[in-house]
Amino acid sequence: MSVTTLKKGKGATATVAASGALGEVKYEIRGQLAHHADELEKRGYEIISLNIGNPGLFGFRTPETMRLAMIENLGQAEAYSHQKGIFPAREAVVMQQQNRGIHHVSAEEVFVGNGVSELIDLSLRALLNPGDEVLVPSPDYPLWSAAVVLNGGVPRYYDCLPENDFIPDPATIRELVTERTRAIVLINPNNPSGAVYDRGTLEQIADLAAETGIVVLADEIYDQMVYDDAEFIPFATLAGDGVVCLTYSGLSKVYRACGYRVGWCVFGGDIERARDYIHGMELLAALRLCSNVPGQWAVQTALGGFQSIGELVQPGGRLYQSRQCIIERAAGSPYLSLVAPMGAMYAFIRLHKRFAGKLDDQQFALELLEKRHVLVAPGSSFNTTYTDHFRITTLPDPDTLHTVFDRIDDVLVQHA
Repeated sequence: MSVTTLKKGKGATATVAASGALGEVKYEIRGQLAHHADELEKRGYEIISLNIGNPGLFGFRTPETMRLAMIENLGQAEAYSHQKGIFPAREAVVMQQQNRGIHHVSAEEVFVGNGVSELIDLSLRALLNPGDEVLVPSPDYPLWSAAVVLNGGVPRYYDCLPENDFIPDPATIRELVTERTRAIVLINPNNPSGAVYDRGTLEQIADLAAETGIVVLADEIYDQMVYDDAEFIPFATLAGDGVVCLTYSGLSKVYRACGYRVGWCVFGGDIERARDYIHGMELLAALRLCSNVPGQWAVQTALGGFQSIGELVQPGGRLYQSRQCIIERAAGSPYLSLVAPMGAMYAFIRLHKRFAGKLDDQQFALELLEKRHVLVAPGSSFNTTYTDHFRITTLPDPDTLHTVFDRIDDVLVQHA
């Protein structure tokens, strides 16, 4: 038996290049700044990392009942599950939908995945043809833009401006719809801005979807994280005849279980219109066999048990107090301004206009990291056209946040 060997030459010694499709993909939340922070930590510096909403890093624990449910069912978690997920988890999601007034959903329309991130990718892959357009908010959670691009689509951004409290303008969205538009992404409550969309805005978007046939992709992972008098309205409750919507949620944020990697998406609205789309999702879900089975056993307990997140977001709760601290410190700084976040676990903070032309978000974030050892996410990482915002998570305790804002002021005073 002869063996053919490659001769050393241009082909054998050339650099193995990454896919050209990645050239348009960015995820700076864990990009160069985060790598630089890792290097600083290896050199002995203590970094306050506020770039990611990861509750477990800030002392928040997954409810014990969820951990016990997973442990007690490990014996049933050793084999592959159905590609859509175990029935108790999917049925628990159906019950939650019914409790919210969404009565036409069954477990057949529920997909459980390795976090919402996987399901975003699967649902776009099942929907898009090359060149199809998806309307994405600006600012967005950059995974959405990345997943659109990686699945052959083209993101078209609709502005959610700070001057309008980051609430989208349905009239502007309407102007962006073309014959190539397949879907619109809604992130509500919003990451990074913390905006919570009002009923009137959502109803107008539902009307637009009914008129044009575009699919609504409703990212509602922060559904129970709302503050003061803000009201979260599930989009599926507004999806009538002709409107196909997918609702995404999971255990990571509300239930403080990021590492479990359990999310779900639910088809709602005019489900009969979506049957072929659902079959496409089933095929893709089957190709990866199933999602993390042990974590799925925590879903029924999570959705059916005491919702401890309520105590955290009410006055006196840890998340509420941290949010208040951020609002007060931003208001008291001559260098910052903030549209108060009404939901989620982030604040999208603006640098004063005096820094325009002298200090943009990327420069500020790098200087804050190198000089004062605080890691934030530059606003332009969220696909904005402006470069004067940065995002921090609201997860740290108020004492840590006071330290953070002291360090921010230390950096900015040098440029004032």
